[in-house]
Amino acid sequence: MLTGISRAYSNPISLKYHLLFWVSYFMINFIRWGSYFGDYTYSLKSNLVEFPIHILLVYFNIFYLIPKFILKRKFLLYVIFLSLALVMVYVVRTGLNFFLVTKNIWPEAIGSQKAFSFNHILAVIIGELYVVALVTAIKLTADWITERKKNESLRELQLQTELKYLKSQIQPHFFFNTLNNLYALIIEKSEKASDVVLKLSEIMQYVLYDVKESRIGLLSEINYIHSYLELEELRHGNKVTSKIEIKGDIDDVKIPPLLLLPFIENCFKHGAKNNDDIALSIYFENSEDEQLIFKAKNNFNLHNEIIKKHGIGIENIKRRLELLYKNKYLLETKIIDDTYNVLLKIPIL
Repeated sequence: MLTGISRAYSNPISLKYHLLFWVSYFMINFIRWGSYFGDYTYSLKSNLVEFPIHILLVYFNIFYLIPKFILKRKFLLYVIFLSLALVMVYVVRTGLNFFLVTKNIWPEAIGSQKAFSFNHILAVIIGELYVVALVTAIKLTADWITERKKNESLRELQLQTELKYLKSQIQPHFFFNTLNNLYALIIEKSEKASDVVLKLSEIMQYVLYDVKESRIGLLSEINYIHSYLELEELRHGNKVTSKIEIKGDIDDVKIPPLLLLPFIENCFKHGAKNNDDIALSIYFENSEDEQLIFKAKNNFNLHNEIIKKHGIGIENIKRRLELLYKNKYLLETKIIDDTYNVLLKIPIL
C-alpha cells in the first residue's frame, strides 16, 4: 500500500483541481464566518491571512513530511516535525492576526481570551490539523484511485500479453504436428503428400493472417477445424470418419481464435492408432441461455494411449479459458464406454 502511494506521488493532481479546491474552501469559510460574526469584512481579512498559512502547512505535510517519514515508516520523526510545524504556524498565524486583523485574537470564544493560552493554542492546532487531515485524505484518496487505475491497466496489459503468447503457442504447435504428418507421408512416398502441402498452405493463411483479432466468427473457426480434419483424413485415409453437427443460429457468434482446435487434436491423440479406425463427432449449439456449447467425442483405447511429450495444447486452452472467462465457463473431459468426451460451455459475448 505504501509503495503504491509512493509511486502515485510522482503523478500529482492537476493544478486546476488544487486551485478549484482552495477557492471553494476559501469561499465556504468566508461565508460561514462572515455570517457567524455578521461581519464579512473581518471574515475576509482573517481568511486572507490564515489561508496562505493553511496552504503552506498542507503542502509541507503532503509533499515533504509524508514522503520523507510516513512512506519510510519513520512515524516518530513525522510526529516531531509535524508538531514543530504546528508550533511555528500558531506563532505566525496569531501574530499576523493580531497586527493585521484584530486585537481580539479569538472572537468566537466566550469571554476575553489571550494569545498563547492553552485553550487558544489547542483551538488553533485542532483547526490546522482539521485542514491538514481533510486535504491529505483527499490527496491520498485521489492517489489511491490513480494507482488502482494504473494497476488495472497493467493487469489488462499483462492479460492481453499472456493471451497473445498463448495464442502464438498454438500456431507452431499445430504446424509442428502437421509437419510430422507430412514427413510420415513423404517417408511412405505417398501421393497424398502434395495434397497435404496444399491444404497446409490454406491453413497457414488462416493462422497467419485471419486470426489477428481477439475474436473471430465461429463459422471461420469451424471451417478451420474442417480443414484440419481433411488433413487427418489425407493422412489416415478412410480410417477416419468425422461428423460436425450445428444446432441454433451461429452466424453472429464470435469466439477467441484457435480456441477449439486443441480439443480436436487431442481426440486424435486419444483415439485409436496403427490400423484402427478413428471415429470423431463434433457438436456446436447456440443455447437459449446465450451459451455456446461445444462437444467432441471419439473412440478411445486405453492400451493405445499416446504418452504425452511436451504437450501444450489442452493446458494452453485451460489457461486461456481462465483468463478470458474466469469462472464463467465449464470444461469437462471424461471417458465413457471407451469413448473420450469433451464438453465446453462458454458465454456468448
